[in-house]
Amino acid sequence: MKKERVAVAMSGGIDSSVAAALLLDEGYDVFGVTAILFSDLEHLKNAKRVCDCLDIPHYVIDYTSVFKDKVIEPFCNEYLAGRTPNPCVVCNKQIKMGVLLNRAVSAGADYLATGHYVRVSYDSKTEHFSLYKGKDRSKDQSYLLWSLSQAQLSRLKMPLGSLLKRQVYEIVKEKGFFEFESESQEICFVPDDDYRGFLQERFKEFIFPGDIVDKKGKVLGKHKGLPFYTIGQRKGLGISSKNPLYVLDLVSEENVVVVGEENDLYKSSLSASNLNFIPFEILDREMIVKAQVRYNMVPSPAKVSPCGKDKVIVKFTNKQRAIAPGQSVVFYKGSEVLGGGVIDSAS
Repeated sequence: MKKERVAVAMSGGIDSSVAAALLLDEGYDVFGVTAILFSDLEHLKNAKRVCDCLDIPHYVIDYTSVFKDKVIEPFCNEYLAGRTPNPCVVCNKQIKMGVLLNRAVSAGADYLATGHYVRVSYDSKTEHFSLYKGKDRSKDQSYLLWSLSQAQLSRLKMPLGSLLKRQVYEIVKEKGFFEFESESQEICFVPDDDYRGFLQERFKEFIFPGDIVDKKGKVLGKHKGLPFYTIGQRKGLGISSKNPLYVLDLVSEENVVVVGEENDLYKSSLSASNLNFIPFEILDREMIVKAQVRYNMVPSPAKVSPCGKDKVIVKFTNKQRAIAPGQSVVFYKGSEVLGGGVIDSAS
C-alpha cells in the first residue's frame, strides 16, 4: 500500500521540525518545504539541517513577490488607514495554507503539515472538518486560523495539536535537533518588531502629523502620524494630564488621534466583516459564543447576530478593553473554532 505523502512547512524552528519527525515516525512519506517570504534567510540553514538529520528531501520556494502583495502591502495599507492589522491571519490563509498548500499538492503531497498548536478533525456524519484549540492552551494558535476553509482544513496535518510544549522540548532533546531555541519575532518581516520604523522608512511621504484630541474634540497636543499609534496605547503620547490618557480611536479621515481615560477603552459591542464560518457557510440566526478580540486573551461570552451577508454585530456580556479595528474577532464553542471576522468598529 502506498504511503500517504506529507509536505511539512519547515520554518527552521523547533515546532515544524518536531512536526516532521512525528509524521515520519507515524509512517508517512515526508518531505520538507521552506518558503522564502522576505530577505531574512537564516531559517533556511536550520530547516535544511533538520531535513538532513531526518533524511528527508528539502525544497525551497521563493514566494517573496506573492508575500509582498498578499501580506506586506495590506499590512502597511491598514496601518496607514488607522487600523491595526494581523498579518499572521492573512499569511496563514493566503500563503501557508494558500499558495504553499496548492504547490505541495501539485507536487504530489496528500497533505501539508505545520507546527501550529491546533487540532483538526473530521466528522463522517456531517462530512465537515472542524478546528479546535491546541491541548496546550498557553501555546494555542487557533485564533490565527479562523479564516481557513473546508478545502484547506481537509489537507492539513497538525501533529502538535495534542501535545504540550514541554513534550515538544522532550522530542527535540531526543532527536538532537537544536542546542537552543531562538524566539520568533512578533511580525516576521519587521526587523526587531519595530513596525513604526518599518512604515516610516517605506511610507514617510504618506505619514502626516496631526492633532491629539479628547472625546469632545479639544486639542491636547500633536501626534507624529496615525500608524505610530494603536488603540489602548498609553506611552509616547507626549501630553500631560492629571489622569493617565490612552488612545481611544484613530480617525483617518481627519488625521486625528482621540484620547481618553482607561474606562473609555471598554466597549460592549463591535461590528465585523470579511467573515468565515467553519461548521457552516452563513450565519442566519443569533448565536451564543465565546468571542476573542486579541491573541493570547481569554474568550468572553457574547451574542453574535447577522447583519446582512457579510457583517455581524457582536454584543459582549462583559465589556472588552481596547477593541481595535483591523484585528480579528474569533468565535468559539468550548474548544471548537466556529469562525471569525475582521473588526470594523466598537461601541
